[in-house]
Amino acid sequence: MAATAMAGQQIEMMGTRRQSQGRAATLAERNRELYEAQRRARRGPTPEVFFTKHIDNSRIVKADDPERKREMRTFAAVTSILFVLVMVYVWQHFSAIEMGYNIEAQKVQVEHLSEQNRQLRLSEAELTDPERIDRIAKQLGLDAPQPGQVVRQDGSDSNAPVLAQSHAPRFIGQ
Repeated sequence: MAATAMAGQQIEMMGTRRQSQGRAATLAERNRELYEAQRRARRGPTPEVFFTKHIDNSRIVKADDPERKREMRTFAAVTSILFVLVMVYVWQHFSAIEMGYNIEAQKVQVEHLSEQNRQLRLSEAELTDPERIDRIAKQLGLDAPQPGQVVRQDGSDSNAPVLAQSHAPRFIGQ
């Protein structure tokens, strides 16, 4: 029975609140209505008394606490050092990963260049094969040069016998 009466009072209070919100023009009226709704909802013979207390904290000045400041500076310094150490570790870690990728890319490039070098050496060996050159020369109608047929630009005779010659080393001051 008490529960249904309490529920009825709450429903009445909610209805009163809705009606009063539409009509309440000032904050004082709203507060008075809320107080009356709370008073009606109260159980027991003891009424509650509310006193309005105005507190002005605008003139309060916070006193400096040197110990707290020291603690905060120490905390900030330790946190900064820890942050720097973590950043150095992260930088080294990502640098090592990047170096690994660079090394792998260079290994692939070396393998590619080695294969290309091998292909070029094979191509050079095929092109400089004396039998191939002789075969192509015969197809073009070329024969071995006759004596006296080759003339050098420096005027020396390629068919003349060459004697061994020695030259004294030249020094820079001479």
